[in-house]
Amino acid sequence: MGIFDKVFGTKEGKKEVEIKTYEDFWDWFITNEKEFYDVIKSQGNIEHDFFDVISPKLKQLNDGYYFLAGMSDDSIAELIITVEGEIKNIVFAEEIIAVAPILDRWKFTALKPEMNLTSGIEMDGYKFSGENIFFYANDIEGYPDEIDITFVYEDLNEDNKNSVVTGVCIFLDNFLGELNFATQIDAYNVIGKNDAEKELVPVTKLKDFLSWREREFTEKYKNVKDFGEEDAYTVFEAFLNNGLPLIATINATSLHYDSKASYPWISILKIEYKGEENNGLPENEDYEKLNDIEDLALENLKNEYGNIYIGRESADNVREIYFASKDFRDTSKVLQKIISDYPEYKMSLEIYKDKYWQSFERYNVNQN
Repeated sequence: MGIFDKVFGTKEGKKEVEIKTYEDFWDWFITNEKEFYDVIKSQGNIEHDFFDVISPKLKQLNDGYYFLAGMSDDSIAELIITVEGEIKNIVFAEEIIAVAPILDRWKFTALKPEMNLTSGIEMDGYKFSGENIFFYANDIEGYPDEIDITFVYEDLNEDNKNSVVTGVCIFLDNFLGELNFATQIDAYNVIGKNDAEKELVPVTKLKDFLSWREREFTEKYKNVKDFGEEDAYTVFEAFLNNGLPLIATINATSLHYDSKASYPWISILKIEYKGEENNGLPENEDYEKLNDIEDLALENLKNEYGNIYIGRESADNVREIYFASKDFRDTSKVLQKIISDYPEYKMSLEIYKDKYWQSFERYNVNQN
């Protein structure tokens, strides 16, 4: 039995510490920080004596947490809480680090920070650096605010495409930092040099380009009038390919709002219900409960808080509830809490950037 088996109570009969709050986690961490520090500094069996110990505790709070650990310098150990770019979990990484204790030998960081990748990184036998990664921006007709980037890797081919795309993404995640990579680029693809259609710009200039586009966007929308309360709803009925009916109630007024890009974050709360006896639509009991859930979301994601309720859709045993928001953090917290408060329903949450609400073009009756 190793020292960590003794310290962390895996010994039979010793009660495990249950983690329900951020404070619970940090209290537990503090009681064991010396052993953690010694393992990381000595580069001992970090996988067994640190990762395997801390991971179950973090998962008690949020199963979307991941982490990295190492020595920040000769005397300071660093723990980075990351969410691997998952937008809906970013706020929770920020929150747990915001209440982290101040410890002499530790540095705690939310999300992978920007790194100085002067020498680049190596993966699967390929090197990724400012010398062999380039980019150019694509102009999307009708969507002037869209930041669509093509990244170019000199030696990409069909045989190494998967490895190269993964390597380029890991490079960007570290070069830009996790938050910036997840939020500043709307769409991107990775190609080889022979497929490039525009002049190539060294990736080392990407940060400046993205900062310029962000300033331009902020300036453009800083005086835009927020979406008001004058909502008018339209009911849509259709049939899926499997023949089951679809019914949607959509805030038609919102679809005609002329500054959609100022509410770029789309949230979709999906709720599964039993509709087999009603052609995939909710029966009375579920219908009332689903409305209660929706009302709760509306109460906490009001217009004055920077959100727009787009509407809902029910079909094939699933209800989807849609919001557009100025930021994703409050939306993440509100909708994730609803998921935890209604365990009787299987729910999932998706949050992504869609500056022009292309997700809802199917409901725009003026579309051809």
